[in-house]
Amino acid sequence: MTRNSGAQSGTYRTDAANGATDADAATAVAVEDVTVSLGDATVLDGVDAEIAEGQFVGLVGPNGAGKTTLLRTVGGTLAPESGRVLVDGEDVHALSSKAASRRVATVPQETTLSFEFDVRDVVAMGRHPYRSRFGGEAGDGRAAVEDAMERTEVAQFADRSITAVSGGERQRVLLARALAQDAPVLLLDEPTASLDINHQVRTLELVRDLVASGKTVVAAIHDLNLAAHYCDELLLLSGGDVVAAGPPPDVLVEETLREAFDARAVVSRHPVTGSTYVTALPDRPDARAGRVHVIGGGGTVSRFLYLLSAAGYEVSVGVLNEGDSDLETARLLGLDAVTEEPFAPIDGEARAAVEDRIREADATVLADVEVGAGNLPNLAAARAAESVVVVEERPFDERNYAGSEAVATYEELCERGRVVEPENLLSAVDDVV
Repeated sequence: MTRNSGAQSGTYRTDAANGATDADAATAVAVEDVTVSLGDATVLDGVDAEIAEGQFVGLVGPNGAGKTTLLRTVGGTLAPESGRVLVDGEDVHALSSKAASRRVATVPQETTLSFEFDVRDVVAMGRHPYRSRFGGEAGDGRAAVEDAMERTEVAQFADRSITAVSGGERQRVLLARALAQDAPVLLLDEPTASLDINHQVRTLELVRDLVASGKTVVAAIHDLNLAAHYCDELLLLSGGDVVAAGPPPDVLVEETLREAFDARAVVSRHPVTGSTYVTALPDRPDARAGRVHVIGGGGTVSRFLYLLSAAGYEVSVGVLNEGDSDLETARLLGLDAVTEEPFAPIDGEARAAVEDRIREADATVLADVEVGAGNLPNLAAARAAESVVVVEERPFDERNYAGSEAVATYEELCERGRVVEPENLLSAVDDVV
């Protein structure tokens, strides 16, 4: 993938299967110096991008950045003022409508359909590029239609009217129609916008399967964290230009996000998936008058340490054993950390040190950490906190290995503190401080 501007330049090619660069990978889509205006507004301004076969590329950027316009231009439905788009080496705007549709299939963001066709008929519309002027098809497209409905899990309501299915189901029907079209390049405009989190994940897992089978997918995705987790590469648009392009860790960096979105964010790695993870920060001054102590371990608070530190708080953490990934993060950020020897239980000196930091803190954050005999003193030390924010992702009984004493202490902290989900941590600490 090439980019038009930014800190890096050149052509990025990533093998979707193993992440290795491959200078000889065939190009599926080439966008060459494309400019598009709508009315008096220039929406795309000299955009260049090159997408290799078998990649899942996410288009990200603020509202109005030109993501949908770029998809429509690549799909052949919107002609550029200048420049060209090549799909499989051919100018898509020089092809007939049917010829272009055999190369590129599109799933639009808008799912409103007012006609009364049943779901199977809607999916079968994807076979239109293969039909003759008299309505016949050289091959039997029925199998392609049935397979598309099975893969998108819409076969169970194939005979239902398209107007009688939910918005999320309708999104899957339109995806099935695009699959039935059997084009090598698939364009998706906000494919998860109308779906709940379960169907968002299932849809993007399906897209990954399609990429693994050889399709090239370009999708406009609003959620940066979903894009980072599922896409091979990202193309970041802002102001009609390409701000950055490449693998998610190279694109989703704090300075670049500030430039593109005019917003503050902290970038870390998700403790479970390992994917790049972006957390937006409130538009407030960098410096906050407040101290926060964080209790965690085992990778449960690395993201929180980044977040609280970037938000301007004076952060301490501990007790953490040497070798703990949370301790590595704390040292990387230059935070005050109370430590203990590897695998050793917390001794009296370390407990006293952490109690001192808790008493000095305006808020103490207790993460969703597993509790055993070795780190039980951390939980007990939290009793000294003036204000407690408890981050709970799993029930405590699933991570308690220290018996009834731990249960009683945890319940006490929950009763007099504030229990939140991870995404609400910063606002809870702001309120407490």
